[in-house]
Amino acid sequence: MKNEHIPEMLATKKFTEAKMCKVLVEEEMGGHTYSVQYRAKDKATLEAYYKEDAELMRAKGHKRFANSFVAFRTELEIISEQ
Repeated sequence: MKNEHIPEMLATKKFTEAKMCKVLVEEEMGGHTYSVQYRAKDKATLEAYYKEDAELMRAKGHKRFANSFVAFRTELEIISEQ
C-alpha cells in the first residue's frame, strides 16, 4: 500500500497528498484496519480522477490485495483548518 498503491494514486496528479491511518477501533474479526485519505485540489479534479483513473486503480487494488481489503469512497468538504 505505502510503496505501490499510494504512490500510483499520487502519480495520477489528481491528488496533492495522501494520509494513511490505522483505525483504532478493534474489529470483531480481529486484524488491523487502515484508512487512506487523499486530498484533491477541487471537485473538478476529483471528477477527472473518477472519469480517467478510478476504474484502473480499483482493478489494480483488487488484483494486488485480493480478499484482504474493502474499498469505498467518502467525499469530504473541508470546513476549517487550524
